Amino acid sequence: MPPGTSTSVTETDLRTDTSHRPSLRSIVKRVALSLVIACAVPAALFYGFLMATGVWTAMLVALAWAYGAIAWRAATHRRTSGLLILTAIVLTGRTVVSFVADSTYFYFLQPIISDGVVATAFLLSLASARPMVARLAGDFYPMDHEISVRPRIRRLFRDLTLVWALVCLGKASATLWLLQTQSMETFVLANSLTGLSLTALAAAATIVTAAVVARDEGLLCPAKALAV
Repeated sequence: MPPGTSTSVTETDLRTDTSHRPSLRSIVKRVALSLVIACAVPAALFYGFLMATGVWTAMLVALAWAYGAIAWRAATHRRTSGLLILTAIVLTGRTVVSFVADSTYFYFLQPIISDGVVATAFLLSLASARPMVARLAGDFYPMDHEISVRPRIRRLFRDLTLVWALVCLGKASATLWLLQTQSMETFVLANSLTGLSLTALAAAATIVTAAVVARDEGLLCPAKALAV
């Protein structure tokens, strides 16, 4: 080592050394896969079995998919996303209550309540040191303490937590209106499309916003690193 060369690693070095950082493409693929597994597939299965065999079978099939996906990821030593676990918990509650009450109405009413509860949890987490998005971020990006305490990253987590709280409130409002005004078949299809559309738009906005901050913070691979 030449005389006078410092062995310390500065913050600038950390920001510019992106060789170990994931690319934006890999993050988008991870988010898309998570949404498909946890949201799109259960919704499609539910609607398909609702039309083919009835609502009770559709409930069980959607629930079986959620737990099957969790079991498969565990068996293959893959990390299970918080979104998939949340989906399994919500579907379990909806199914159990519906079977105990022997009423399908409760199955469709509960998403309104659960979205409201999730929105409240997101809003309350803003008063803590780790907003809800900060707790879920590890599903999509390898987080460590050094990254999570950066001022812009902390501000990003707080802003996105607020956005997703509003998305949940919007989904709850749309579900309530559809449940009161549409037939079951129309409700299931329209509610699934509305929920998935809102989720996809919010996810896209999240990715774009996070990508801007991540690039400024040196947390993504340079574009040239994406070439194979």
